[in-house]
Amino acid sequence: MDKLNALIEGTKFEAMELVETIRQSNGALFNNASQVYNHNAYFLGLSPEKTEPSVGLLLAIEHTFGTLDAFREAYKEAAVSLFGSGWVWLCLDEEKALSLRAYSNAQTPLKEDLVPLMTCDVWEHAYYIDYRNARAAYFDKWWEVIDWSYVSQNYGRASALNFECVSDYADVCEIQVRQQ
Repeated sequence: MDKLNALIEGTKFEAMELVETIRQSNGALFNNASQVYNHNAYFLGLSPEKTEPSVGLLLAIEHTFGTLDAFREAYKEAAVSLFGSGWVWLCLDEEKALSLRAYSNAQTPLKEDLVPLMTCDVWEHAYYIDYRNARAAYFDKWWEVIDWSYVSQNYGRASALNFECVSDYADVCEIQVRQQ
């Protein structure tokens, strides 16, 4: 966050929302902005309490993947098979279809005008201390702490949009970049 704030100081990005900064930047600025967004989405998507997907989200998952278990297995395969570091996202497109997207490094679905609903961090720093190179075991534990109410809220807000204006869903994972 500190590095991002230093990079945007005195630039056109200083007055932009984080999502627009991500969409319009590249290089170090993009990497820092995207990683702030990605990590925030990751942590907001965790809960110490067991939660369940909303009926609407569950129906969409079943429509796309068959069952919640099939979705879990597809998500796990994407997370385990991503080479190197990155993020695996559940996204919604303008057709209101769900998809899984695996991105290396700091990439994000925002660059493809997809709505990010939830993400699994598969950078080694997310799991290596506890799980060493057992990314699948880390995924299994991550699955147990997903905050489905957060994901369901993101899905509900995004699926209600008409997608005429991409910025309409910019606040699906809204955060404040600049320090107070």
